[in-house]
Amino acid sequence: MSDTRPPALLLVNLGTPEAPTASAVRRYLSQFLHDRRVVQLSRWLWCPLLHFLILPLRGPKAAEKYASIWMSEGSPLAVYTRRLTDAVQRVLPHWTVRDAMRYGQPSIAARLQGLRDQGIRSVVVLPLYPQYSTTTTESVRDIVTREAAGLEVRFIEDYSVDRDWVAAVVESIRAWRAEHDEGEHLLFSYHGLPQRLARAGDPYPQQCEASTRAIVQALGLRDDEWTLTYQSRFGKERWLEPATDLTLRALAARGVRKVDVVCPGFAVDCLETLEEVGIGLAEEFAHAGGELRYLPCLNDGAGHADALAALARHAAGDVAA
Repeated sequence: MSDTRPPALLLVNLGTPEAPTASAVRRYLSQFLHDRRVVQLSRWLWCPLLHFLILPLRGPKAAEKYASIWMSEGSPLAVYTRRLTDAVQRVLPHWTVRDAMRYGQPSIAARLQGLRDQGIRSVVVLPLYPQYSTTTTESVRDIVTREAAGLEVRFIEDYSVDRDWVAAVVESIRAWRAEHDEGEHLLFSYHGLPQRLARAGDPYPQQCEASTRAIVQALGLRDDEWTLTYQSRFGKERWLEPATDLTLRALAARGVRKVDVVCPGFAVDCLETLEEVGIGLAEEFAHAGGELRYLPCLNDGAGHADALAALARHAAGDVAA
């Protein structure tokens, strides 16, 4: 890089409400669901629907779900992202490592301005989405492109089959199962995506499949010992399949009684992992006579921090940093 000083690393996550209240959730969802990368409907149709129907209905319900997982330090996604940022900073002591959120605070724009104010001119931007999607990674790039004037930016698009990241996921699964014993089946649950976007060329499902194959090969699992699924459907259009909830029902119907669920598409634990999977789907599977054990995300584990630091070094061309 042209600047001889160590660069900055900006770890960007999705975002989260500032509090587990209906008003805070509505503010967060409003920003999130106004993103044209996320919802591509006509604004004339979508905005009235969003503000007069979806937000009034979803806000209070979502607030209750957030309250069920809220930590003393705040939202799990924000807490674990900050901890992960601190862990990566320890691995890269000469860099400036910061966290940012695509929606909510701390904003990407504010973080980039803060780096400029510090005299930093080079930044590596790493969206915390292992698998690329136009709805997530590209949305981050939109903001970075708009707000990065005066900065030399290196953007990491994905790390879906990165060797160090795969090794960190594999080790986390092995360690958890060594402590808790192995379930009868291992379910890989990724956040869903409308099939319409995949048909239009979004490579997200192929990257989820590649991540899963790399992990199961390293674990030495047979094909009948695991399943890849997609969760968090929203709206009435068709999303990627198979669906996590329907797959769990099918496993229960087959007599499978102990299922381990891992979510490698999420860098840190959040509403979709802790509440949707760890509480909601676990209760549903229990009603069917089974036990669902949720395996935590990598969060601020040492292997995760090392993997992200290596990605940043490689992007900066500074393997000795």
